[in-house]
This record gives sequence, C-alpha cells and structure tokens, in this order.
Amino acid sequence: MAKKISKNARIAQRAANAGSGKEHVKVIKPVKDPVTGKYSYVEMIIHKSEVDEFFAKK
Repeated sequence: MAKKISKNARIAQRAANAGSGKEHVKVIKPVKDPVTGKYSYVEMIIHKSEVDEFFAKK
C-alpha cells in the first residue's frame, strides 16, 4: 500500500521549492536559414534574467 503524506508535509515541500518554476519562461525565436530562406524555430526554457541575452544573439 502507498503511504499517505500529511497535508503539512506537502505544504512544506512546496514552500521549499517556491519560486523555482515561476522564475523560468519559455522563449521561441525564429531563425532564418540563409540558403533556403525558410524559417525554423528555436524553443528554450530559460531564466527570466537571460531573456534579453537570448534574443540579442544571432
């Protein structure tokens, strides 16, 4: 049988991980192929502070 976890234990786990997921964002950047002229898309999940750097790179 599975062991039941108390409500207080689950709340403590969430508090320990607080902010870990909300600090990251998914970014999608179109990249044009110089030979064919078609676009492909680069998708990444990065920290909010790195978004400007991601879009500044070519």
